Amino acid sequence: MADTSVKSTQDVVAFLKEQHNRIKELFSETINAPDKDKRERSFFELRSLLAVHETAEEMIVHPKARDVIDGGDAIVDARLQEENQAKKQLQKIESMNVESTEFTTALIDFQRDVINHAEHEETEEFDKLPDKLSEDDLKKMAKAVRAAEAIAPTRPHPGVETPAENFVAGPFASLLDRARDAIQVALR
Repeated sequence: MADTSVKSTQDVVAFLKEQHNRIKELFSETINAPDKDKRERSFFELRSLLAVHETAEEMIVHPKARDVIDGGDAIVDARLQEENQAKKQLQKIESMNVESTEFTTALIDFQRDVINHAEHEETEEFDKLPDKLSEDDLKKMAKAVRAAEAIAPTRPHPGVETPAENFVAGPFASLLDRARDAIQVALR
């Protein structure tokens, strides 16, 4: 299972940027894995981190950005559209043989899209939050993101991008995802 937590009391911006960096590392580890086992483990961690990270952003960060950032609705709507597309891409990649050229090509294309998405989030959303929120609010948001990630689904669920959808569907999807993950790990 992906270790998505950052143990310090840092604010939400630092926390999410650190996760973006870990996601980039996991793409590289997966693409450059020396064997099938390592590739499967790296992809499993990447998929899990992406799923919980996006869910937490959708539940905690995007709603706050809508409220406090100038033009927040348009910024968040664009990010949600990207996230829905990413979930579809990830779901498709999940079904591929990790040793295939098709998997590698799809993963490299997906990596480009995810990094582009992360850069938009960081510049258009995350970096603007400290100007609008207190340090205490940013730390509270980090705690809320960690809590959301602890119960978030570990697999992509396209079409579930709003806070309400995540609060309703999330716990059930998370339970099923985590059971599937445990079975997958046990069968290795």
